Amino acid sequence: MSENVLDLSVHELRRKLLQGQVTAADMVDAALKRIEALDGAIGAFITVDAEGARVAAEKVDRMVTEAVRSGDEKALPPLAGIPVALKDNICTRGLRTTASSRILESFVPPYSATVVEKLQSAGAIVVGKTNLDEFAMGSTTESSAFHTTRNPWDLERVPGGSSGGSAAAVAAGMASAAVGTDTGGSVRLPSAFCGTVGLKPTYARVSRYGVISYGSSLDCVGPIAGNVLDCAIMLGVMAGLDPRDATSSPEPVPDYVESARSGLDGLQGVRIGVPAEFFAPGIASGVRETVERTLHRLEEAGAELVDVSLPHVEYSVAVYYLVATAEASSNLARYDGVRYGLRAEGKDDVGSTIAASRTEGFGQEVQRRILLGSHALSAGNYAAYFDKAMRVRTLIRRDIEAALEKCDCFVSPTSSTTAFKIGEVRDPLAMYLQDIYTIVANLAGVPAISVPCGLHQGLPVGFQVFGPMFGEPTLFRVAAAVEQASAGEMRRPKLEVM
Repeated sequence: MSENVLDLSVHELRRKLLQGQVTAADMVDAALKRIEALDGAIGAFITVDAEGARVAAEKVDRMVTEAVRSGDEKALPPLAGIPVALKDNICTRGLRTTASSRILESFVPPYSATVVEKLQSAGAIVVGKTNLDEFAMGSTTESSAFHTTRNPWDLERVPGGSSGGSAAAVAAGMASAAVGTDTGGSVRLPSAFCGTVGLKPTYARVSRYGVISYGSSLDCVGPIAGNVLDCAIMLGVMAGLDPRDATSSPEPVPDYVESARSGLDGLQGVRIGVPAEFFAPGIASGVRETVERTLHRLEEAGAELVDVSLPHVEYSVAVYYLVATAEASSNLARYDGVRYGLRAEGKDDVGSTIAASRTEGFGQEVQRRILLGSHALSAGNYAAYFDKAMRVRTLIRRDIEAALEKCDCFVSPTSSTTAFKIGEVRDPLAMYLQDIYTIVANLAGVPAISVPCGLHQGLPVGFQVFGPMFGEPTLFRVAAAVEQASAGEMRRPKLEVM
């Protein structure tokens, strides 16, 4: 792989920017050249905004010049000049936002999501919008209406999903960081498969205003980066109360960067829970060995391993696919071909137009989940399915609260396997089981982070850390230790730049 300025961390790029060794224009040019060279093979992006990125870079470079001239380097925002990619279910004013669906193929929002405004205010430069499973419903980025994204580590394999384009863009060096959404693991699973760091924050930690909804009680917006420190910097910019999102929290935003700098030295006295249910048979042997080896290194560094139990976690997949599909069927009812989006032609009345528009506009997996959710919410089934699922969801949350009384965090593999080949998993139920280690965080609303802990047969293995509500500092502390413990085993994917 040829030298790429974006191989440097966000922290390093900021330092070089202030020292005049690199400009924002240099960073944007590096990202755009990388996209041009690689994305034809990887397919991480749906829309690339080269013109907008270059205009933004000129503005940042003027800010840098003024900050250096005045001697007030702290006036320069934390992400000045950093090229970022946004999952294409996050609204961007004047820039197409499709959710990877035909029904929104031509939709150009008149406003930007809060998270976009925050990133741009912090100096970040949006280079483009990334591919995803349609409406974020999937675990491989194969259900996009436009194309399949490929894993930079092996172009025959999936990048995970639904934020597969965002993780692939960071892994391939086409952006320094990216933003994804996580409803059941959609930031963490692609991060595990692509060897990036991905965080699902506490529910309500990051505003969802301007993010196309899938499951409103589950959806979270989270950062994807090449290392733990960069992930912490991103969250510090993204987090905080938003009056436009009634569910966002007024909880103060702490200094995540300090926690992310700790490394193995910061593990003394940290109690790490090891749930028996997350280390049961079914994990690929190479994944288990890599995760357990990392746990042993954490224990050697001073962490205390504690046995904990999550007795109701066995029901989590069933609960999740009732709650998520029910909320999806309600959220996606707005896409009717009447107000905006795709409208079927040649129909004689409103009812047939709506039916045809939704049939033509939604892909197979989205239709499946709408039907499942509508069935669960119907008058004859509500008590038997949705209401019961919500009751069990409460039991799962209580299990997690009880476990966290015994430890500061608990861990698991992010996925039971490494990235599998495109087209290898076709059965919907088998696909749903890919989320088995991730969905509990969404059901309970707690934060969880995936950090690479090594390679198995040349592919990344993800190590997942869960914490209490608003416990992101603990997650970054442990994730930084995992990163340091695994440093000798990790590398970047080998990519040939044409």
